[in-house]
Amino acid sequence: MDTTVLSHVELFRDIQIKELQLLLPCLQAREKRYAKGEMICRAGETISELGVVVSGSINVMVNFYWGGSNIFGHFEAGQVFGETYAALPERELLVDVVAAEDCMILFLNLNKLLTTCRRSCAWHHQIIRNLIRLSAEKNLSLSTRMMQTAPKTIRERLSLYLSEQAQHHGRNHFTIPYSRQQLADYLSVDRSALSNELSKMQQDGLIRFHRSEFTLLKELDM
Repeated sequence: MDTTVLSHVELFRDIQIKELQLLLPCLQAREKRYAKGEMICRAGETISELGVVVSGSINVMVNFYWGGSNIFGHFEAGQVFGETYAALPERELLVDVVAAEDCMILFLNLNKLLTTCRRSCAWHHQIIRNLIRLSAEKNLSLSTRMMQTAPKTIRERLSLYLSEQAQHHGRNHFTIPYSRQQLADYLSVDRSALSNELSKMQQDGLIRFHRSEFTLLKELDM
């Protein structure tokens, strides 16, 4: 594959392009394209590879026994997914991984990644350090998600989420990666109730929004 497109991938931070060309075959790398809505990994399967989102984005979905689903995570270009299950190849996936839009995924054998070769290449140690850092960041993201869904009211959950997004983007105007239904799933609330609360917050002069674009007009109370 064209290794220049991997320059934005955090897993390969501080690894030169020429080193990547040697690295990918060593890690049994393979790439695959997926169309929007296509299943990448299915609950009940086992995996031994982690995935790198090269382009596009994906959603990690939890499907409930009695119907309905919830977005557990959203990963965009440059991010890594599946490393936890790949490290425990005997454990079945509890989630589905679905293409949120047309995307390209690069799969890497995790065992090859974690096992240094006899040459003890410098880049191999670097990629392990990068993976540890990414896993730590993902744990922090999960903690943030837990805090966002802890409040009892929909307004409080929305206020926490939108404030975090503004902080993440560094400005009060931003676009979120979710549709209205997906945002409701992410916050574990009813879609109609979410839409009603958004309208009330707009009427109260707190926010302005159009589809997935939001502007915070005032500091949101939580």
